Amino acid sequence: MERRIFLIATEESGDRLGASLMKVLRQRLGDAVQFEGVGGRAMAREGLDSLFPIEELSIIGLAAVVKELPKILGLIKETAIVVTEASPDILVIIDSPDFTHRVARRVRAKDPRIPIIDYVSPSVWAWRPGRARAMRKYVDHVLALLPFEPEAYRRLHGPPCSYVGHPLTEQLSSLRPNPDEAKRRVESPPVLLVLPGSRRSEIRHHMAVFGQAVGLLQEQGTTFELVLPTMPHLQEAVVEAVKGWPVQPQVVIGEQEKRASFRIAHAALAKSGTVTLELALAGVPMVTAYRTGAVEAWILRRAIKVNSVILANLVIGENVIPEFLQENCTPEKLAATLREVLGDSELRRRQLEAFGKIDGILSTGNQPPSVRAADIVLATMRNARRV
Repeated sequence: MERRIFLIATEESGDRLGASLMKVLRQRLGDAVQFEGVGGRAMAREGLDSLFPIEELSIIGLAAVVKELPKILGLIKETAIVVTEASPDILVIIDSPDFTHRVARRVRAKDPRIPIIDYVSPSVWAWRPGRARAMRKYVDHVLALLPFEPEAYRRLHGPPCSYVGHPLTEQLSSLRPNPDEAKRRVESPPVLLVLPGSRRSEIRHHMAVFGQAVGLLQEQGTTFELVLPTMPHLQEAVVEAVKGWPVQPQVVIGEQEKRASFRIAHAALAKSGTVTLELALAGVPMVTAYRTGAVEAWILRRAIKVNSVILANLVIGENVIPEFLQENCTPEKLAATLREVLGDSELRRRQLEAFGKIDGILSTGNQPPSVRAADIVLATMRNARRV
């Protein structure tokens, strides 16, 4: 009996999660499984013919979203219709809640028999906590990447939630140095990473202040080798932006080069986000910052319910990584704190001690996240009597 599994992932990170999940599900179910849905290149390599290219949803900025809203709503409606007509054994929505949850709500209203798994929890513990309770109407199980999320769902009366593990725990060998790389970490001049973000809006908001900060750091007598990792789609914008920097970085392109720079880095200046957890797992002390537009900042200030926006701080359970947000993100403050993490300071030692606990905090035993996720998908299908 053929099993039909519908997956929806509209960003690259979700595409990678979806591909890993598909691989395990095919190992478990054999050739009898049929995958349908929306995904990118990684999921295509696992046999998914995407309903539409996910690049159609690569929309950045509030004004652009408003302009493209009819198109986005049309894709949501079309995707939900295709799901209900396909009547799959299960629907797995992966991250991108602004899109995937709207599809899921339509599917549940049209055909309540289709079980729905949400792979990657929206940040209900940080803002808009009422979403957790609302999700009970259209999500049967949440697969969490962060260990504190199941308790948050219990507290907020959301759907069942299980910690399956963060995909970064499967990539530790690419983040941690070999003996030669470890030696470079402590040699002079120290390697300082600058990580302004992976979206064009983040590049626009961070490049100037980051450049001024490293210029001030050099002016004040601190020596370092500057490396700026970025992705191919941002290369042109980054190269153009650093032309005005007082200190010229070595710009490295692509995921492999980025990870190689992590393995030799002594410290980093990074925008907030998943990269802070990558750096913490790599054992790289950091200073973090984030700037956004005035309207978005006003909304976020009133919505956020946590004491830190830094993912690594939230996982560790302690604010060991300094964060400079909006008007606090100044060259002077960034340079002063960077000087601390580059030197043998209490701040640097405290971060390194905290980073040593992360493996234990994120541990899932001997099971990789994709295997744990696949087990819950299959169990949900069985409970729905579709296997």
